[in-house]
Amino acid sequence: MKALFFIAFAAYAVSVILEFTGTAFRKEKLLRAAWIAFLAAFALHTVFIVARGVAARRLPLSNQFEFANGFAWGVALFTIAVCTRMKTEWLKVAAIPVTLLIMTYAALQPMEIRDLMPALRSAWFGVHIGSAVLSYAAFVIAGCIGARYLILSKKEGDNQKALDQMDFLSYRLVSFGFLFLTVVILSGAIWAEQAWSAFWTWDPKEVWALITWIIYAVYLHLRLRGKKKGRQMAWYLVIAVFVVFFTFAGVNTLLHGMHTYG
Repeated sequence: MKALFFIAFAAYAVSVILEFTGTAFRKEKLLRAAWIAFLAAFALHTVFIVARGVAARRLPLSNQFEFANGFAWGVALFTIAVCTRMKTEWLKVAAIPVTLLIMTYAALQPMEIRDLMPALRSAWFGVHIGSAVLSYAAFVIAGCIGARYLILSKKEGDNQKALDQMDFLSYRLVSFGFLFLTVVILSGAIWAEQAWSAFWTWDPKEVWALITWIIYAVYLHLRLRGKKKGRQMAWYLVIAVFVVFFTFAGVNTLLHGMHTYG
């Protein structure tokens, strides 16, 4: 099973190399090859997740390796969905490397399949952690769009149509991610009350999830009120992604708490 993971990892790496090379030299054949390699990697990645779930007899999202693996899969899924639906070729050069980056982090974590801890044996397990995967992935793709916005807005020429598309798409993704992060926090509170007899314990993971929620709530407020737009909001999304990554990995590494196993 580990071999399947690393084959998918290698396919993602190949897609990144081809994407960068094709973009640098403006070779359409290389860009098409990069996309094919990315789709193949995603297919292998999906097979690995299903196989691990069958072997573990549970949803494979119980530890840092499994969550990182699922997170990378979610980013890849959003990349494929957005690029296919919206014909956003400009997204690939930012989103494909991020998928590989998260896969690299996953590869550095212990991969052994372990039984669920008693606190994780709950009907809320899938809702809480699955929603986290979707929300984080949506925020990361929105951050990738923000980065592309900043690059494209500096170039000469009539790019306003593409910029408007990026602005709207990033807003839709943040809205989606915010909804699911709200589900994460609410389901986590209910789950915590059942497991630890308290809805809120000020655990570092809880605190940083709330901080992330507030940051994106501010984004939506500014966006909906029309107070900020364009490059300012693109910068906001890029910076906010670092908060997402800290909530995802930094808290587990630097701040120990009841979610350290997660």
